[in-house]
Amino acid sequence: MNGPERIAAAFARAAAEDRAALIVFLAAGDPDYHTTVELARTAVAAGADIIELGSPFSDPLADGPVIQSAYERALAGEATTAATLECAARVAAATGAPVVLMVALNCVLAYGTDRFCQDAAEAGVSGLLIPDLPVDDAASLRQEAHLAGLGTVFLTGPDTSIDRTRQIAAITTGFVYVMRHRGVTGAGAYPVDLRRRVAEARAAGPAPVAVGFGIASAADAASIAGVADGIIVGSALVDTAFRAGPGEAVGELVRALRRAMAPAGKLPQHQATGQQPGATA
Repeated sequence: MNGPERIAAAFARAAAEDRAALIVFLAAGDPDYHTTVELARTAVAAGADIIELGSPFSDPLADGPVIQSAYERALAGEATTAATLECAARVAAATGAPVVLMVALNCVLAYGTDRFCQDAAEAGVSGLLIPDLPVDDAASLRQEAHLAGLGTVFLTGPDTSIDRTRQIAAITTGFVYVMRHRGVTGAGAYPVDLRRRVAEARAAGPAPVAVGFGIASAADAASIAGVADGIIVGSALVDTAFRAGPGEAVGELVRALRRAMAPAGKLPQHQATGQQPGATA
């Protein structure tokens, strides 16, 4: 399968279990790449369906203080775009889960768009999310991603017009990322009408729709599980990992989120066995 097919399959497996897909964000290289791989293993073993892997950048567009601090720690450890691609390869191989790489446009341009897409695909990355790339300027990147077999993920904000939402949903080949609130990642105010926003994106294109920003607890996940096709958890997981490392605390958080999204106490089989679905090593 190519990247879009792997992403679609993850959403389809979740839908077959009558739940939303759980997408967890990790900051690559925080505090080091080995730990990132172990965090990914833990998250997938606990029920995560997709890994969103953030490539550290000194001036992230939409990230709040928790993820900014994670990037600062990673960059202090000499994280690079090339090393993050190597980490993505290890995460994909270790977990068998689709990996969506969130990366700043400047990093892609500096690396070379065509070479970046090709190297990402060879690393086993399934999709790209470039938050500072406007959809109007994305034709070249979308073409290179398509040629490499990568999906593309675009954001819709709380104030995105219906026409622009339709434009984004029509060209997205990974999933549409709907922001839960205005501002940056992490806890925030000014929530929006998610049901309307998700319905607009669903009506405009075939890609699944996932909601992120400010989802920190099982209660948050449960409140959105019946609205969207997927739920994205970032700052809460990054903060837990920073405080406790890749062990049981991270697993407990992911299991709690996953349990909140499952029908009537039903848990995925791999949680009972401890095996990661699709893991190779």
